Amino acid sequence: MNAPTISRILGLLFLVAGIAGFIPWIAPAAPFDAPVVTWDTAYRLIGGIFPVNIAHDALHILFGLIGLLAAVRFSSAVAYARVVTWVYLVLIVLGLIPITSTLFGVAPIYGWDVALHAVVLLVALYAGYGRGSQEEVEPATLAP
Repeated sequence: MNAPTISRILGLLFLVAGIAGFIPWIAPAAPFDAPVVTWDTAYRLIGGIFPVNIAHDALHILFGLIGLLAAVRFSSAVAYARVVTWVYLVLIVLGLIPITSTLFGVAPIYGWDVALHAVVLLVALYAGYGRGSQEEVEPATLAP
């Protein structure tokens, strides 16, 4: 898989995740004992385990749209994957620290979100810095 394909897949998955956060039967309301977020609009748990709120969903939708647009050109897909790699590395670190696991009350990034962010990071790392970031060149045909 190359960077544009991964960018397209990540973009689509981000869009689905962003929209899923607004659907009550996919994402029930967060329990009363969940960590406090000041932006509690649409504070839900996708699949009952991944905490999201309106800010988190908006970022997923934004990353999804940018990923789909970036997939048009190889260089922009690689750049997108590199940005996702670094953003998700920061989100993983912040999600592991109790005082920053809600991005200072803005968006929940704790619990299973950390593991999911690690998977996204590894995929983006492959597309941005690994084998997926190398454009395949057609071998030159030999003239008879």
